[in-house]
Amino acid sequence: MGSDMKVTFDPVTTILREIDRSQETSGEAPCPVRDVLDRTGDKWSVQVLLRLAPKPERFNALLRSVSGISQRMLTVTLKGLERDGLVERTVFDTRPPSVEYTLTPLGASLIEHLAALANWAIKNEPQISKNRAAYDNEAPAP
Repeated sequence: MGSDMKVTFDPVTTILREIDRSQETSGEAPCPVRDVLDRTGDKWSVQVLLRLAPKPERFNALLRSVSGISQRMLTVTLKGLERDGLVERTVFDTRPPSVEYTLTPLGASLIEHLAALANWAIKNEPQISKNRAAYDNEAPAP
């Protein structure tokens, strides 16, 4: 190999190597990319995380602000986010007890990336909708 040969790894190559490594050792550890996407790719987690980004919220405030979520699904979502260390739950010794949720430093570090993805989705949704309609209107292949 000559000294003028340069090896570089772009971010996608690095991610794909990690995915491949995880698949080779699937019995030992889950793929970190898939693991995080499983948590953030569900119907409610991104909305809850983004609602908590500006400030801590109490359960009922979150329930009102996340359109369409049931009390049970909010509970399940918050427990999953808490388990992953993205959200912290604080119980206040009041009558009745009140609970507040806030992003952890780890959760806050994810917001920038979620916001970028959300902005991309908002910007490109018209084109994606147009593409879907065109695809759906095409005659099925024999």
